[in-house]
Amino acid sequence: MKKMILSALLALSVNMAMAQGDVLQTATMKRDLTAKVNEQVYFPETVPPGNYSGITWLGGSLYAVVSDKSKRDGFFIFHINIDPDTGQISHAYSNEFRGEDYACRDNEGIAFVAQDSTIFISGETGNRILEYRLDNGHRTGRELAVPDSFRQSRPNLGFESLSYNPVTRRFWTVSESVLPMDGEACTQKNKKQNNLRLLCFDENLQFVAEYPYLMDYPVLKSKTANGYAMGVADVCALDDGRVIVLERELYVPQMKLGSFVNCKLYVVDPSEEGYSVALHKKLLTQFKTVIKGVKNDFANYEGMCLGPKLNDGSQVLVMICDSQDQKANVLHDYLRTVIIK
Repeated sequence: MKKMILSALLALSVNMAMAQGDVLQTATMKRDLTAKVNEQVYFPETVPPGNYSGITWLGGSLYAVVSDKSKRDGFFIFHINIDPDTGQISHAYSNEFRGEDYACRDNEGIAFVAQDSTIFISGETGNRILEYRLDNGHRTGRELAVPDSFRQSRPNLGFESLSYNPVTRRFWTVSESVLPMDGEACTQKNKKQNNLRLLCFDENLQFVAEYPYLMDYPVLKSKTANGYAMGVADVCALDDGRVIVLERELYVPQMKLGSFVNCKLYVVDPSEEGYSVALHKKLLTQFKTVIKGVKNDFANYEGMCLGPKLNDGSQVLVMICDSQDQKANVLHDYLRTVIIK
């Protein structure tokens, strides 16, 4: 009997130790992240003017990029060189487009699935997320099973974002426009905010879950503005199940002077929340670009993806902006990296 009791106690202690180890491992995997924002750069001689709205890493120095105003449906191939010590972009060029003679679907988000050698692109026209072959940009006929209710977003306010993580094997996107929240978990005050939905799909392209996401209140909004946009521009899925969300607010007054873009990178963990409770947001970093006096670094960042890791193990986040075809010869096709530790 004593041996049985001792064996039971030993098994219990081992199980407790294993459970504690799992908790510690999870805590280590999901410890707080820090970020450093590198200076933005552009390469007008080697990167053609574009309306670049999404980016995904293909490995090495190769990236696939989409434009929301390209002449055909498909994606561009970019070569982006990143310093392995600092994460700063040293050079970039693009000279290839892969696609076919379908009209552009207002392509906004893009994600690479390495195990299938395919690309997924979200288009705001029809709010569909279609699959394409990597080698030639042709459609495969497959797509994510987006619920019908999420295809009814207002024009130009649909699926701006898309990300796929090969570790979790999950796709993520978010509606850029406001959607009503279900249940009683949302207060009357929150209902006045931008109630978005973070959507998850599995590797079989099936819809898995949705999570309410509350946008920040705008810093400045004027009915007389020449241009204004606020919403989630992109998402980036991490290996540990968390998601980085890019909230972007753009303001352009009539005289252009005083224009700005506020970019905030938040980290959310869908595994911690229920389906009816808004996700808890933790600010990772933020930055602002402006047209002010002689200073002009205005950049409307719409795309981001995980890139390589640096020599010290830090993760590179690569970002790309939409210059509206280098509008008025004032805007530039900026690229930027954020180093995450």
